[in-house]
Amino acid sequence: MSSKEPLWEVFIRSKQGLDHKHVGSLHAADAKMAIENARDVYTRRMEGVSIWVVESKYIHSTNPDDAESLFDPANDKVYRHPTFYELPDEVKYM
Repeated sequence: MSSKEPLWEVFIRSKQGLDHKHVGSLHAADAKMAIENARDVYTRRMEGVSIWVVESKYIHSTNPDDAESLFDPANDKVYRHPTFYELPDEVKYM
């Protein structure tokens, strides 16, 4: 395979889980080929029930150096933390 082919990120959902987990990357000409290659490379023991592939150029992420300014402002939004609600005694397991 040529490195001129797009890079794809591969996510597999296992039989035991409900979510897809990132398992690796591979090069492929298109999405169909990426799924077929992902099946061959990442599900050798029949452990997957679903495969997602996403062309890497479409994934956008934050910079870990910006984590403090990105996530700390959530602390001043008290409405996101239900600690000030009073629950009746009849309500269990909340």
